[in-house]
Order: sequence, then structure tokens, then C-alpha cells
Amino acid sequence: MSRIYNFSAGPAMLPEEVLKEAAEEMTDYRGTGMSVMEMSHRSQAFASILNEAETDIRELMHIPENYKVLFLQGGASLQFAMIPMNLMKNKVSDYIITGQWAKKAYQEAQKYGRVNKIASSEDKTFSYIPDCSDLSVSPDADYVYICENNTIYGTKFRELPDTKGKPLVADVSSCFLSEPVDVTKYGLIYGGVQKNIGPAGVVIVIIREDLITEDVLPGTPTMMQYKTHADAGSLYNTPPAYGIYICGKVFKWLKKQGGLEEIKKKNEKKAKLLYDYLDESCLFKGTVEKKDRSLMNVPFVTGNEELDAKFVKEAKEAGLENLKGHRSVGGMRASIYNAMPYEGVQALVDFMKKFEKENL
Repeated sequence: MSRIYNFSAGPAMLPEEVLKEAAEEMTDYRGTGMSVMEMSHRSQAFASILNEAETDIRELMHIPENYKVLFLQGGASLQFAMIPMNLMKNKVSDYIITGQWAKKAYQEAQKYGRVNKIASSEDKTFSYIPDCSDLSVSPDADYVYICENNTIYGTKFRELPDTKGKPLVADVSSCFLSEPVDVTKYGLIYGGVQKNIGPAGVVIVIIREDLITEDVLPGTPTMMQYKTHADAGSLYNTPPAYGIYICGKVFKWLKKQGGLEEIKKKNEKKAKLLYDYLDESCLFKGTVEKKDRSLMNVPFVTGNEELDAKFVKEAKEAGLENLKGHRSVGGMRASIYNAMPYEGVQALVDFMKKFEKENL
């Protein structure tokens, strides 16, 4: 069977070039006579993989020297607890709620202190990003938290909130490495890699050094302290070695594409193709306010649940997979991450036009 176009929100499609390289090296990585899956994480061969991966992501994102890059496990969901455990010195934090994942992080943080909801878009089913230019940031807050791109609802912060000098913490799982970013505007950036970078099982944390301290909440496990992993160079315990290896290959693939400036142009071109059609369609419509549309996740509906189900079924038969929307939004969702080629989005739009003609 030939490869399909996979519009999954995550785990998501990876660059075919990366998959082929990994396949070629599966049983013998660079003359070691073994797979990366089999090698010791303490070996020189794996040390090179880890070091190259960190060097390449630093180059791609222009990460300053006073930030640590940590390759961890537990996904974004574990960070919902690690962040307050490590950063909530005053036991106060401010959260901006723009979707299910920010809401879950907000709920988890409440176990560790006073958590303030300083802005939210829940009143309109998270279909927009609230105005964050003049927030009532708590004077004693340890940080302000956002989910920068909302996978389920298809919204994206175009401008970062004014945190009034408090460290900004951002979950970037579904927009990681999709466009240039000024790392210095954040205290901590993190994301699960399974949407835009690699296979499930790795989470990358980029954290400013002054936020890495031994002053953590009482009872914080050793394994859940950023200092533990920073001091050990992401090797405190056995890391998700094969996942890091694939991430490293994706970083090199991104560099070959021209870096984040070029990948953003490609992503904008893909998103424009799909959004332009949605704006002119008589059958399909987007669910997000135009100013807040994500380049990565595009939810859309027909307004008829039976028709939505028919579309998803027939799209699958046409080689367009995983287009069913999240249950809280319904309809469809196309996730068009870095690895999705323009031809894939064109195939989707062509199918949508055909479906509209046959069903309107």
C-alpha cells in the first residue's frame, strides 16, 4: 500500500526522508552493528546523538546560552505538575485558559497553590484568543501560563501576553518548530514532540537557568525536579533514546529546509490554501475567529453531523486519514504540521470540492 496523507493531530506524520533514513540505520547505526534501540544510553554513540540533537535545536531556535534544553519523558501532561512543583515558590500562579490542555494544566496546578484564571475564551467554546495586552497579573504570581497553539480548537496566540515582568510558561506542543520564536520572551517553553517533531514518548523543555533551583515544593520527587535533569544532561535515568534519535533527524531535516523562517513560509502557504477554500465554500466552514487561526490545526464543520461522518468515511477511502474532529468540537480537523506536504493539503481541498459538489 502506498503512503496516505495523515492529518492526525498526534502522533502525526513524520518526514518520509527521516523515516527512510531511520529504516536504513535500523539494524546497524553508523557501523556500530546495532540499532539505536539496543545501544547503551551511556555509550559514546548515543552521547553523540544526544549532543547533536541539542546543538541542532539550539541552532534552529537560536536558544541563548542561559537556557537549558532537557529531553524528558511523561509528555506535556507530566509538565502540568512539574511546572508548579518547580516554579511556584510563592504558591501563586496565573493561567490563561484557551482550550482543554490549558484547562487541564490549570486544574493540576491547583493541587500546589493558588491558581488564578486571568483570561479565558471558554465562553465561546475556545474559538478565539482573548485580549492579553493588559492582564490583571497577580503581583505575587510566580509565572503566567499559556498553551500557545490549541490543537483541539485550532487557535494560536499571534502576540504573546504582557506578563508584567513575570516569567511566561508556554506549552507549544502543536506548534513546536513551525515558525521562528524569540526564546528570550519565555521563562520556560515545553512540548510533547509527537505532533511536529518525532514519535510519542519525548517531551522537550527549554528553561531559563535562573528558574532551575533546589527550591522546589516540599515532596517534589527527585525525578520531577528540573535541576536533576539539567545537572545530568538529560541522562539522570535512561532517556527515550530512540525518540531523541528521530527528533535529531527531524532537526537536521528542518535545517535542510532552510530553518524555521522557511518552514513558516511553507506552513503559511499550506494553511492559506485550506482557509481560502473554507472561506468561499458553501458547505464547509471554519470554527475559529480569523485573526486567531492556527497554521497547524484547522477545524471545520458542515453543520450536519451525518454529513460530517460521511465526509470522514469517504475521505479515508480516498487516502485522507484521521480527519475526524475532537468530540468537543465535532466535525473535522486537519492537522497540517511541518511534515505535511503542500500536495497533501491540495488533495484534501480537491476532495472537499468534489464532496461539496456531490452533497450540496
